Amino acid sequence: MLRPLNERQSLEQELAELRGQIAAHRNELVIMVVNKARRDRLEWQIRERARRLVDVRARLAVIRAESA
Repeated sequence: MLRPLNERQSLEQELAELRGQIAAHRNELVIMVVNKARRDRLEWQIRERARRLVDVRARLAVIRAESA
């Protein structure tokens, strides 16, 4: 049975997932021909995930500083 993750582990996992999601969305914008609505949605998703990435990095920095 898997152990529940602590906050640091959860944030590190989310950080990796966010990077992958951003890369996948950017790749889709470059490779695929998408209509304007789809392109706008992908661009919005990239911006939202980038904002979350900043938040996760900041929270991880606080956690790491507290544990040091």
